[in-house]
This record gives sequence, C-alpha cells and structure tokens, in this order.
Amino acid sequence: MTSHATDQDPGGPELLDLSGVPCPQNTAMALLQLELMDEGEQLELLLDDGEPIENLPPSLELEHHKIVSAGRVGAQWRLLVERGED
Repeated sequence: MTSHATDQDPGGPELLDLSGVPCPQNTAMALLQLELMDEGEQLELLLDDGEPIENLPPSLELEHHKIVSAGRVGAQWRLLVERGED
C-alpha cells in the first residue's frame, strides 16, 4: 500500500498510512508530516507490526512528540501522535 496523507474527517486528526513502508523511511515520512503541522495538532499513523511499531514510537518521542494512544487493528497498529514543541 502506498503512503499518503488524507483528512479522515473535517474535525478529526490527519491520517498518514505507512502500511508497507519499511524503516527508516516510515520514520522520515512521519517526522516530515509532523514538521508541517502546528504544535498540539494530532496525526494518526497506520503502521505494520514488527520493526515499524518497535522503532517509530521511540523516534517520535526523541523528537518531543507525544504518543497519545496506540492500538492494534488487525495486523496493523494505529498510533495517535500529538506534535510537540520544536
């Protein structure tokens, strides 16, 4: 599946589908999308199981972003991330 950013609904967080995107490209794509957002805005990420869910959350936290929630949806993970301060 290709990655793309779309609005899930007018009032909801933006969605970035990183299904099938390997490490470290998924981390770079998520960080780039968060960089384009304002502090406090939320981004929903879809990730594959394995390396992506193991590696991406710690990388986001190192960049001062907050993992609001994480949960498994079938074979994937859904993360809700709040953009932190620069």
